[in-house]
Amino acid sequence: MVKVKVAKGIYWVGTIDWNVRDFHGYLTKRGTTYNAYLIIDEKTALIDTVKNSFSKEFVEKISEIIPLEEIDYIVINHVEMDHSGSLPEIVEKAKNATIIATQRGRDGLIKHYGETLTTKTVETGDELKLGERTLRFIEAPMLHWPDSMFTYIVEDGILMPNDAFGQHLASSQRFDDEVDENVLMEEAAKYYANILMPLAPLITRKIQELNQMKLTINMIAPSHGIIWRSNPSKIVNAYIEWSKGIHKDKVVIVYDTMWESTYRMARAIAEGIAEHGVLVKFYKLRVSDMTEIAAEILDAKAVVVGSPTLNNTIFPSVSAFLTYMTGLRPKGKLWAFFGSYGWAGGAVKKMVKIASEAGFKVYKDILEAKYVPTREELEKGFRFGKEIGEKVKTIG
Repeated sequence: MVKVKVAKGIYWVGTIDWNVRDFHGYLTKRGTTYNAYLIIDEKTALIDTVKNSFSKEFVEKISEIIPLEEIDYIVINHVEMDHSGSLPEIVEKAKNATIIATQRGRDGLIKHYGETLTTKTVETGDELKLGERTLRFIEAPMLHWPDSMFTYIVEDGILMPNDAFGQHLASSQRFDDEVDENVLMEEAAKYYANILMPLAPLITRKIQELNQMKLTINMIAPSHGIIWRSNPSKIVNAYIEWSKGIHKDKVVIVYDTMWESTYRMARAIAEGIAEHGVLVKFYKLRVSDMTEIAAEILDAKAVVVGSPTLNNTIFPSVSAFLTYMTGLRPKGKLWAFFGSYGWAGGAVKKMVKIASEAGFKVYKDILEAKYVPTREELEKGFRFGKEIGEKVKTIG
């Protein structure tokens, strides 16, 4: 195996998962990586592990650099199994190693792997001297689990923030200056939208905290995807914008349809929105993935959702979408609703209720059509879209 040097005495020892396409409901069409890092000094530290299905490869990769028996510390920034899953195999060979984690991290590790682990808990500001290098720990609760923390290598200015600033992107290249920047930022945005968007206020505060610490950040080495070495401020600035809810003149239309009535209404609305020069993204739910839709919603000013009524309620795919989005809680969007029905309605009113209870800003009007929309009803849909487009242009 080729050794990947991150800096002098620091190696990437992670694994590439080329084949994964579903990460607990998140579409990972470009695969992912599970990143771990080995620091060789007077004392040796392993930062995180990898998913347990890659344990053998992980052990072999470390063994090509040093015998596992020489590992002094195993830092677990986050207990989730894609990062801690190989811990039992490492501990079996690195018998004298001390595991470093937050108190909540320690509690989680014991719950997962038993009480025989040799652990030491740390808090924000605690440091561990390895020799020439110093590890400084920064608690980051709920980014994105309660146990999460960042590890900062003081002398190199390398931040290892685990699940922050990452992407699900499998690549034979390890660094941001080696990959297509458009692909990298697309996957970074998708990652943020589907994992970290509900945590926007915490992200803003954590970045402010890092700034107050006056850390020199020369590199960001996350636990998924590509390492940011050429321009780490690019992803930090993107997180600042995303967490503030900065938007484009863009509307995302999301719908499903039974006999094309809702689809025809969606088309009319889209044409009305576009009349104002507003960008429209158009998704039918049963042939689209919510992961991709969430990423599009990230920088949109408005979301327009359409559903036919089925059994007096919301169509199942639309209901699932709304459940997903109320969990992600995107900031600063205008939400509008429309739909079609047969002998009785119900879907649109229930969608409005769900959005309102979630604290979303809901557009004042709704749009409904019975059976097949007439020309007059489609013209009404066009005007509905024009009104939303006009509203979007006024949103700062």
